Amino acid sequence: MPAAGKTSKRKDSGKLKVQPPDKRFSLQTDFAGDGWRVFKIMAEFVNGFEKMSDTGPAVTVFGSTRVAPENMEYRLAEEMGRRLAEQGFSVITGGGPGVMEAANKGAQQAGGVSIGFNIELPNQQHPNPFIDQDRLLTFQYFFVRKVMFLKYSQAFIVLPGGFGTMDEFSEAATLIQTQKSSCFPVILMGSGYWEDFYRWMQETMFKEKRYIAKKELDFIFLEDDPEKVIEIIKSFYPGGYKLNF
Repeated sequence: MPAAGKTSKRKDSGKLKVQPPDKRFSLQTDFAGDGWRVFKIMAEFVNGFEKMSDTGPAVTVFGSTRVAPENMEYRLAEEMGRRLAEQGFSVITGGGPGVMEAANKGAQQAGGVSIGFNIELPNQQHPNPFIDQDRLLTFQYFFVRKVMFLKYSQAFIVLPGGFGTMDEFSEAATLIQTQKSSCFPVILMGSGYWEDFYRWMQETMFKEKRYIAKKELDFIFLEDDPEKVIEIIKSFYPGGYKLNF
């Protein structure tokens, strides 16, 4: 115990003092600029909601931009777009080339509604020519675009693709799992590409690690037949189609 009348001196055991904000860091913050950015974000939402307000049941088709017309994935996406349109579904894509172009092409040539949610990118992605002129939306912000996909889609069809395709798949799975969105089917097409991933979710994520529950796989399908894809989608809506949130 310290002697009476004396204050014990506790050594600072190497604790770092809180440093003031770095000037270079503080210069990156721009409250006025961020305020205006909020209005730009709001404008993208309002424009998207307005454009989609009269759209009926819709299905979004995802997949790689790097797929050429002679590839199997392109032909499958085109056929899927055509079948969806024949069943009365509007077809939504990310608006770019490859799988997106193919799905829009199939829908438009079948007389259906062909919608593109294009995104401004550094490499200047251009919208494909098979989007209805009054159904093209171009976004600056990925998260606004994601809301549009998720709100208006009665199903996601996910063909082979890269990081962007995986991002959309994961976003849908997470929001359905956490009940931030109504449950809708997420269908992986192209079993040669997705089979190992689908098995990994079943065997490792669920059975081995228990990181997910069985019911959290009940809305994810692996299916190559366009007719069966249509059947899966319809089976989710016995009481009629509705928006997800």
